[in-house]
Amino acid sequence: QIQLVESGGGLVQAGDSLRLSCAASGRTFNSYVMGWFRQAPGKEREFVAYIYRSGAFTNYADSVKARFTISRDNAKNTVYLQMNSLKPEDTAVYYCAGSNIATTAIKNYNYWGQGTQVTVSS
Repeated sequence: QIQLVESGGGLVQAGDSLRLSCAASGRTFNSYVMGWFRQAPGKEREFVAYIYRSGAFTNYADSVKARFTISRDNAKNTVYLQMNSLKPEDTAVYYCAGSNIATTAIKNYNYWGQGTQVTVSS
């Protein structure tokens, strides 16, 4: 079991960059596939990216591909989301989550952080 705490959100302008961090407590962080999801006001939560336990493989939603990069540091029990070329439509609460399998499906993620707000102004 792991507990997750996101940080790094904020208010930025379109075209800016931001890096989110998600710190995990527990000694089994490297046992989990880690994902990032987001939820915009009035919309359903959606998949953003995930990364394998070793970090060897990643997967991205089409809407963020080539702009966002997910990475992890298992020695620090932390997963990151580097977001470049931000757009107003990226505005959302961003959540990190842990799963036992590599999947884009929200239902398969058992552990969730509390979320961090990202707001991109035009």
